[in-house]
Amino acid sequence: MTALRSVVALREHHAAQKAELHRKFSDPAKAAPLLQALAHLTDRTLIELWDRHGFEADMLLVAVGGYGRGELYPYSDIDLLMLLPDQPSPALLEKLEIFIGELWDIGLEVGHSVRTLPDCLAEAEKDITVQTALLESRCLTGDQQRFAEFRHTVYQHIDPKEFFDAKLLEQQARYARFQNATYKLEPNVKEAPGGLRDLHLIGWIGAALGLGNNWRKLAALGMLTHEESQKLRRAERVLRCIRIQLHWTAKRHEDRILFDYQNPMAADFGYVDNQKQRASEQLMAQYYLAARIVTQLTPLLVRALRTQIFSQIGVEVTPLNERFQLRGPVLEITRPDVFQQDPSAILELFLVFEQENYAADIAPETLRALWHARARIDDEFRANPRNKALFIDLFRQPAGLTRIMRRMNQYGVLGRYIPEFGKIVGRMQHDLFHVYTVDEHTLMVLRNVRRFAVAAFTHEYPFCSRLIAEFERPEALYIAALFHDIGKGRGGDHSELGEKIAAEFCNEHPLDAQDRKLIPWLVKHHLVMSSFAQKRDVYDPEVVEEFANLVGDQRHLVALYLLTVADIRGTSPKVWNAWKAKLLEDLYKATQRFLSARSVPVQTWLEDRQSEALRLLRLYGLRDDAHQAFWDQLDTIYFLRHDAREIAWHTRQLFSRIDTDVPVVRAKLSESGEGLQVMVYTKDAADLFARICAFFEKAGYSIFDAHIHTTRHGYALDSFYVYIPDHQKDGYRDLIGYVEYELANQIARQAPLTAPGKARLSRQLKHFPIQPRVEISADERGGKYQVLSITAGDRTGLLSTIAGILAANRIEIQSAKIMTLGERAEDNFLISGQILGDERAVRHLEGDLLAALQL
Repeated sequence: MTALRSVVALREHHAAQKAELHRKFSDPAKAAPLLQALAHLTDRTLIELWDRHGFEADMLLVAVGGYGRGELYPYSDIDLLMLLPDQPSPALLEKLEIFIGELWDIGLEVGHSVRTLPDCLAEAEKDITVQTALLESRCLTGDQQRFAEFRHTVYQHIDPKEFFDAKLLEQQARYARFQNATYKLEPNVKEAPGGLRDLHLIGWIGAALGLGNNWRKLAALGMLTHEESQKLRRAERVLRCIRIQLHWTAKRHEDRILFDYQNPMAADFGYVDNQKQRASEQLMAQYYLAARIVTQLTPLLVRALRTQIFSQIGVEVTPLNERFQLRGPVLEITRPDVFQQDPSAILELFLVFEQENYAADIAPETLRALWHARARIDDEFRANPRNKALFIDLFRQPAGLTRIMRRMNQYGVLGRYIPEFGKIVGRMQHDLFHVYTVDEHTLMVLRNVRRFAVAAFTHEYPFCSRLIAEFERPEALYIAALFHDIGKGRGGDHSELGEKIAAEFCNEHPLDAQDRKLIPWLVKHHLVMSSFAQKRDVYDPEVVEEFANLVGDQRHLVALYLLTVADIRGTSPKVWNAWKAKLLEDLYKATQRFLSARSVPVQTWLEDRQSEALRLLRLYGLRDDAHQAFWDQLDTIYFLRHDAREIAWHTRQLFSRIDTDVPVVRAKLSESGEGLQVMVYTKDAADLFARICAFFEKAGYSIFDAHIHTTRHGYALDSFYVYIPDHQKDGYRDLIGYVEYELANQIARQAPLTAPGKARLSRQLKHFPIQPRVEISADERGGKYQVLSITAGDRTGLLSTIAGILAANRIEIQSAKIMTLGERAEDNFLISGQILGDERAVRHLEGDLLAALQL
């Protein structure tokens, strides 16, 4: 008998063998066999260690979960079940604890359970994940007869119908965690839609039915065609190889293809940058193709399994027309050659699916026929007036648009009907605020616009819902959403390219004459309102007039506002916030007012704001002339840049201390509810802005807007809007007290400014850095001010760095618009200073700023 090795020897042997397997399967594209090899290596190590302890033969060591399938990824957990004949004694439990400890000493990351058969059945009844794990089980060592009895008992206690429904609900919940998006820029190769978990689901349901524990066995039963089986096999191999290499690259259990790993993984797979795509984009294109195939073909298997579980006998068939019928709640074609004989039925299928309230799904054979017929969508198909009308009708239905557009994209119909859309499918965008590919983002924007019109979601954005409810022919908005980014990846300005594509589409389709102009206009200008709101002063009448002249009328204003909100919300959960919502809504309402009156004199704006501010002040019991001395120190620009509520707040705090020698700092929750509004009133100083920025940055608060103003008698009256960290939002009253006291003290002390510490870069900026841009130009409206525009990767200390350089050059900041899009900072400052008249000095200042902004 071979002598059993020590734990140290086992550890060294296991590590050496694992490294050897890594070398043997060093080509990532051919690494799939590694999974079984790693499982076999781990089997041998576990069995040897089990034998060292001399456990009784009626105790079973069972592999469950993914390890139970006989495959193991380099850093995946090893799920084990120690199956006992009866409840363990204290001595046995102690012995098992030593065994588990030695597994960790060897370097195996183990998830374990110690149970009897009744324990297993009881846990499985309560928890579907336990039931699923037990379906995937292998006996590593112990009495095989007892294991066979265990497996038989487990299967006997599974109700296939309940199991099927539970796993489908579990899949829906999993998809929801990923916003039902297959094409995220940092996808989860295991859990996301189209990931490996979808293939596991097929195996679990098949195992519960006794048909086999993987999709290949089901395909062998005729549930997939040979071509479909080959496609799915290739897709599975790609996903497996990517996940394997992801583990090796991360050196840990990691299933998210993060930006950190995309470049090194692409190099490992042999991809190199070319003129069209980065190496990482080529790798991710392979992932997206594989995920797409999985999302196309696994529903066919799920539907086939449903038919196995739920009898179709007695299911009512309802004819809809000569091409389609409902079998229960499932839409299907009436004969296999419907799409071949009448290609227009391809679009009609989706229209009928929208129109039939009782249609819950599309039959697998219908989807299969659709997939094979998609090549019939050619130039002749696109030129057919009937097909043009069918396509536009899709956008005019009261429900189901988002769902069918996702289906059409999933099965390649959308990209074939609109070839330009096909070019953005799976296209990555490394702007560091989008988290989706271009097509996935587009469908998210379409979904967002559509939700405005759905009664069930009016609570989300009631203002948008009111606007769209009164918008005539909302299909124009949906089509604009579909085309808004269609020009990306083609070189040049994607908005202008998209306008041309949209105009050609509109002119060829049966749309209202007004909408044929509106849709391309929206595509061209879909970024404009966001730019005005986040880079310009939306309370300045001249800015509002400029924007109003651009939109021209109420219909264009409403359409652009709705598309803008939907677009920002569709980029990333981090980009949209209540402050941006407020800026957009305020710009909308000011523009609406201007359009209604056609022209609103500046004096009228001024008088209206002052009157409203005085009305608010009277609510607090201030005498009618209490404001006068304070307002005498404020110029017209102040009243134009602040709304009435802010003017009233400032006046209440400052009317009695106009000439104070002590800095006044007041804070309150902002009206958006997402941060603090902080007012600073003190004698002006060149480095004041830098000092305030440094305080907020050191405290960990992000500034997202600032209004800078200097009174006639030389006092700074500045307003800052800062985010509150999530963990401090509950204690905002204490936070307000802290800011008011500490910031006032810091300003009063006038301690020398210290340089910001070296900021830690986000992982996105490490791998996809943003080239800083600095531009100083004349204010478009003339006068003594200049506009400083800065684009750079966002990081802690960025604002105070900029402010410190400006202060050193005796540059005064008149106003600041701080905009952060994901990891990208786009800040604009209205500045003045003596050196701005010297072109050489300006170039030197720009150089200093660029040098400081380099990451």
